[in-house]
Amino acid sequence: MPRDPLIGLVGKPSSGKSTMLNSLTDASSKVGNYPFTTIDPQRAVGYLQVDCACKRFGKEALCKPNYGSCANGARSVPIELLDVAGLVPGAHEGRGLGNKFLDDLRHADALVHVVDASGTTDAEGKETRGYDPSQDIVWLRGEIVRWVSGNLMQKWGSIKRRHIALKANAVDTLQGQFSGYGSTSNVVARCLDKLSLKEPLEHWSNETIELVVNQFVDEKFPTICALNKIDHADADKNIAKIAKNVPPDTIVLTSAIAEVFLRKLAKQGFIRYQEGSEFVDTREDLIADGDPDGGGLKEMDDKLKARIENLRDMVLYRFGSTGVVQVLIRAGELLGLTPVFPIRNIHSLASNAATTGGNKDALFRDCVLVPRNTTVAQAARKCMGDVPIAYIEGVGGVRVGEDELVGVGKNDVLSFKVGRV
Repeated sequence: MPRDPLIGLVGKPSSGKSTMLNSLTDASSKVGNYPFTTIDPQRAVGYLQVDCACKRFGKEALCKPNYGSCANGARSVPIELLDVAGLVPGAHEGRGLGNKFLDDLRHADALVHVVDASGTTDAEGKETRGYDPSQDIVWLRGEIVRWVSGNLMQKWGSIKRRHIALKANAVDTLQGQFSGYGSTSNVVARCLDKLSLKEPLEHWSNETIELVVNQFVDEKFPTICALNKIDHADADKNIAKIAKNVPPDTIVLTSAIAEVFLRKLAKQGFIRYQEGSEFVDTREDLIADGDPDGGGLKEMDDKLKARIENLRDMVLYRFGSTGVVQVLIRAGELLGLTPVFPIRNIHSLASNAATTGGNKDALFRDCVLVPRNTTVAQAARKCMGDVPIAYIEGVGGVRVGEDELVGVGKNDVLSFKVGRV
């Protein structure tokens, strides 16, 4: 059965990676069990916000997820995170926890690189001023490229001889070398298609091999740069420099510590705050809006009020949010993750009776994430395992072909009819 997507968090010491991980996993939607088991202490459960199908059908009030939560059509779906430790320059040579860092890295489908945008920590995470954080982005990718390239070049002579002897194609030969990084033949094929190489593998120059390795790293390790500590005085100039050299759709501006602070106050009953929002309501705000009870929130002292106002001005109003929720949204977009809603009755949109806890009115109980270009048959296997499927129905009771693709708003609400054809 296809495995669940895994997003790796990387970052040098003191970049805010641990705070980012805490903010991603400490969501208010974190209730009950999860649809997968997380035993490894380096793994955690975060929440990816997606548009729920309930809003499309006007059924928000009846949407009762088994896992995560749904608020007015904004659904928080559990997703596995991996804390990748040991990031220091020279990791590909085994420096620091280099070997473990790279071994952990290969399990991830996408990376979130937490970068200290303030420039107050050097390459090894030691306190300083005026450091250029754009260098962190350069050397992280460099470490991965040198790791893959070094392993490949070490055996290139033998690889070529075997390739010629077997009369193999380039995809099969490279997949034999890249499978250890968690690659697939599809990933390798996309790399070669994008490069449009004309010469056969046995005639590749060192420069061509480097091109292939760089393209493979881009395909296998798509990376979101979470530029953290955006409220620091020196962050603006560093962000501007990074933005000139990094694709804008891979950059998210974040303040992980602000997110942790806001969620803590919300849990303690001092503020009303929804993860990913630019708005924070205090007791005084709600009273001014006409609620004499202030939403039942606690009164804050002057010091706490000042911190909230400062956070509003420096982060929320200026950047639109703390950016933490957007990190996983952007990572999901990079991977092309699509939410699929398996239901029992395609007409009533009801879920399996065994999962509703006796509440027959509960809708859209389940949601699974599948990668781009997933077929209906593959989605069925992800949702149902090896159970034989007689046929599959989509919205309106229309039968859906197994080879049709799943997409947002298309073949994403499905009813799998168990049985043999």
